[in-house]
Amino acid sequence: MAKIETPRPIRGTQNMLGDSADRFAHVVATFDRVRRLYGFQRIEVPVFESTAVFARSLGESTDVVSKEMYTFEDRGGDSLTLRPEFTAGIARAYITEGWQQYAPLKVATHGPLFRYERPQKGRFRQFHQLDAEIIGAAEPGADVELLVLADQLLKELGITEGVTLTLNTLGDVESRDAWRAALVAHFEAHRDQLSEDSVDRLSRNPLRILDSKDPRDRPIADSAPDIDAFLTDGARAFFEKVTAGLDAAGVAWERNARLVRGLDYYRHTAFEFVTDRLGAQGTVLGGGRYDGLIENMGGPVTPAVGWAAGIERLAMLIDAPARERTICVVPDAPHLNDKALTTLAMLRRAGIAGEIAFRGNAKRQIEVANKRGAQAILFVRDAEASGGEFYVRPLLDNSIEEVTRLHDLVRSAGIDAFAGTGAR
Repeated sequence: MAKIETPRPIRGTQNMLGDSADRFAHVVATFDRVRRLYGFQRIEVPVFESTAVFARSLGESTDVVSKEMYTFEDRGGDSLTLRPEFTAGIARAYITEGWQQYAPLKVATHGPLFRYERPQKGRFRQFHQLDAEIIGAAEPGADVELLVLADQLLKELGITEGVTLTLNTLGDVESRDAWRAALVAHFEAHRDQLSEDSVDRLSRNPLRILDSKDPRDRPIADSAPDIDAFLTDGARAFFEKVTAGLDAAGVAWERNARLVRGLDYYRHTAFEFVTDRLGAQGTVLGGGRYDGLIENMGGPVTPAVGWAAGIERLAMLIDAPARERTICVVPDAPHLNDKALTTLAMLRRAGIAGEIAFRGNAKRQIEVANKRGAQAILFVRDAEASGGEFYVRPLLDNSIEEVTRLHDLVRSAGIDAFAGTGAR
């Protein structure tokens, strides 16, 4: 019979076990805890949407829509797309589910996203993000709230060294339009010096030339006019309130006048937390204000601001969290297996992590407990055994204090165990 070959995993996907999975879970758990502190509700949106949702939100001519989306036709003939980002689906839900009644709405979610792009360090075709949004708040305080949330999340994850919040303003509609016209004029005057990608962007997305990584573009981009010369009084005041709020909250930031968002519905604040610890992929969290998006998708005029962060990138920047130490239950003899299972259930119901080996004699189960890094072994013995039915042996620390603590821990589960330090 021919050997059946197992297909390899799809390029750009990943399997996680052990430390990598623990770091991933720690990022998600920390995010869930911190977002609750700030009153952000957990929401869920579909993994796939009508293709039009993303085409309208991301722009038909963007690379994401034209080159990177996983789009397919279902059996009913509808064009569907696996979500490449969260904001569009959340905006769609805000419109179709009548969530306007809850505005201003503070929501958060996390989960998988999909983009067909070249896999590299910290970037996958199926990747995962954290996402936080405030919808229906036009005030700069909403921007500050999101940025303080992001800053606390990174601090609680222990991601502070080498990470910097960079900040810019894109102004209001009047400011942005005037700046865009000046940029187009500047880049047109140097069209023959621009890279092919930037020439293409000139007609579609001229602001993106400012953050081009192509060395041919840098002299032209660096000499382009800043937005400050085109800010209206209102736009300038908005940005000043955001930066003042960050200062009041103790969040450090730096101005990056070349930080942009190419699509027209972005207004005012744009920001990124960047690091030099991930090679070329330096952004660990980014976002901005997108006051024009919901209107662009057919909803009412609705101010909004949000950010997203790659879970894989954050997980690469943290140490694996300490695993919870368990107590392994070992029956002295096969006829005590049921008694050991009853004992294990008592531990777990008391909130004590416990495990039991599925096979092997007592000696083999002790080896398994050591291999798993158990904190202690709880031996289950015959009722008439000297010293009692239960015996606790610490594995990590044989100090008197540790033995006493383990004894008290096991007793909290209703198990009266003898605790010893010597070899058994």
